[in-house]
Amino acid sequence: MTVQNHSSFGKVERKTSYWAALAIQRRVISALMVREALGRFGHENLGFFWIIGEPMLMTSGVMLMWSMSGFEKGHEGVGLIPFALSGYSMLTLWRHITGKSIYALRFSAALLFHRNIRILDMLIARTVLECLGGLAAFFITYLLFNILGYMETLEDPLLVIGAWLLLTWFAFGVSLIIAGLTEMVEPVGHFVQPTLYISLPMTGSFYMLHWLPESVQGILWWSPLVQFFEMFRAGMFGSHVPTEWSVPYLAVWGLLLTSIGLPIVNHAQKHIKLY
Repeated sequence: MTVQNHSSFGKVERKTSYWAALAIQRRVISALMVREALGRFGHENLGFFWIIGEPMLMTSGVMLMWSMSGFEKGHEGVGLIPFALSGYSMLTLWRHITGKSIYALRFSAALLFHRNIRILDMLIARTVLECLGGLAAFFITYLLFNILGYMETLEDPLLVIGAWLLLTWFAFGVSLIIAGLTEMVEPVGHFVQPTLYISLPMTGSFYMLHWLPESVQGILWWSPLVQFFEMFRAGMFGSHVPTEWSVPYLAVWGLLLTSIGLPIVNHAQKHIKLY
């Protein structure tokens, strides 16, 4: 009987220790997000507003330039403003998460002085900040243009959010690989931004899959980035526009990239250089 009581007590202790550790990590990541935001936008003037305001202004500027073309509707009646909003918002999320992971380990290494902070915490905090800031910017911009009558009501907001979160997961996996490789092989960092530009045709930002010839559709369907944009626009336009995407396929990509990226980051920590 005594053994059973000791066993139960041990289980309670382990469970309590796990939740306590989880609470600590949550506070650590929250603090790192605040630190990242303050480092980028400062305390003065609008401060934290720019987490939302910066992508919102950039997206609105692109939509304004598109609308100045004189056309209110794009291909098959898709509005230029909602099409530009969907394309540029997702593209910004993808480029910000991946682009800011270049040499991220060495620039964050000084924080490892704190016992509860790990490299992974810093990468997660930066990704979550980009995800939440970009999503808030999208919805604020959408609501503004919806009120002004330039955009229809979203057909499926949950699908929009689901596509956004899946792209965040995918981009996080890629950012782990980039952060690790740029620390171990420094010249890799010089190729990341050019590669992101070259890969723009594979993102689906400027087109929809069913607009293309069937032979091209069969190739681009395998691009997960194209499917993220298709899923996002399915949530915006609904059945009015044909879209092709697969959640299991996108989830496998996210899991695969994260599984590859985590050990790379773990190994790269041995090569960190402080500047």
